[in-house]
Amino acid sequence: MKPAHKLLFVLCPMLVLGFIYYSSGKLHLHVWGQKPHKGVEPTVKVSKVTSVSVKTTVKTTVTKEPVVEGPVSVGRIVGSGTASLQRVHSGQHENPSRPEFDKQGFLLNLDTKLPPELVYKYGNLSEGSCKPGYAAAKMSAIYPKFNKPASMFLDRNFKRLAKVTNYLPPFGFKTQERIIDVILSTTKKYGLGPDLDSLSCKRCIIVGNGGILSNKSLGSRIDEYDVVIRLNEAPVSGYTRDVGTKTTLRITYPEGAIQKTERYEKDSLFVFSAFKPLDFKWLRQMVFKEKLLTFPVLFPTVQIYQGTEGFWKSVAHFVPRQPSEIRILNPYFIQEAAFQFIGLPQNNGLMGKGNIPTLGTVAITMALHNCDEVAVAGFGYDMNTPHAPLHYYETVKMSAIKESWTHNISKEKEFLRKLVKANIITDLTNGI
Repeated sequence: MKPAHKLLFVLCPMLVLGFIYYSSGKLHLHVWGQKPHKGVEPTVKVSKVTSVSVKTTVKTTVTKEPVVEGPVSVGRIVGSGTASLQRVHSGQHENPSRPEFDKQGFLLNLDTKLPPELVYKYGNLSEGSCKPGYAAAKMSAIYPKFNKPASMFLDRNFKRLAKVTNYLPPFGFKTQERIIDVILSTTKKYGLGPDLDSLSCKRCIIVGNGGILSNKSLGSRIDEYDVVIRLNEAPVSGYTRDVGTKTTLRITYPEGAIQKTERYEKDSLFVFSAFKPLDFKWLRQMVFKEKLLTFPVLFPTVQIYQGTEGFWKSVAHFVPRQPSEIRILNPYFIQEAAFQFIGLPQNNGLMGKGNIPTLGTVAITMALHNCDEVAVAGFGYDMNTPHAPLHYYETVKMSAIKESWTHNISKEKEFLRKLVKANIITDLTNGI
């Protein structure tokens, strides 16, 4: 063989190998969409090809479920290094579709279906049957921070309630422990009563005072609930066709309590909610049937106790209930409604401008913890109808509503709408 032929015989394979090596490098860069970096050794490219084989193996052999959802750029996974490969192995997307929550911790998408465990639990119940634990389960589904255990009323172990021990009224009972002890040692009962406490499933309804209740004829439907909760001095007599006849408990504070004894229903519990330290002194007077001191000349609309300041309006002098029929509402529900659910300003734990929830929302909060199903009626103010009645029992019009110093009605309504939209509470009058 001639020397020239020998040289070509050696050079040709080398040129072919060089072309293949060069072409593979170009092809690699084109597929991965990456620019070559100075100092990158061929071994790095080999490791990337190895990554492709790892990903392919995971997709075809790990589980029946898809490893990733939606189109994913292979280059993004490989390009992100070891962490990305770990996500591939664990079945996670680089940008996983996670539920989104608002600043209060509620799920933004309230239209989601029941979680599978709830579908299984409640799907086979006969139509119309009470669903045990339904309200709390639904609440936890849209608000993961929800913690169901919270006693409806204070009992003799109230000092162990850590979440309210360090707050002054209305968000706790700090400074009032001694007087509460005295009251509870006299009332001696701390539940709804044997019949209701023994129910395996309780349906509760909170009857608001709104004019929207008028002419709805919901009375018989309201009476079907196991627990009927009414607020302040809203009357029953004369309005039974719309509001029902049944009252299990009436939640109130001194200024909101019924002042005419003949208007009290028989066999209902008087549930006291404190908003200031003075309120507990008033309750002690009611429990022990002590006489109030009044000063009609100096203070025509304020009832005053010895050594205390007055109230913002007149209060009841007598509550026609035995001590065993009086309860103290757990102040935790005021705290939770204000700070956790609605997002009102904490103001260092003190009552301040716009940080007190209405008693209706407090009652709903209580029911979410203690009732299996929760409904409301008579809630919601429609400011677009200024000539509509504000309350079902008086002629005052909607236009009389002024900006409240203590409440934030708009933020409160936003919270209640979440509950209705998520089907946690049922709004019989569709006012929320």
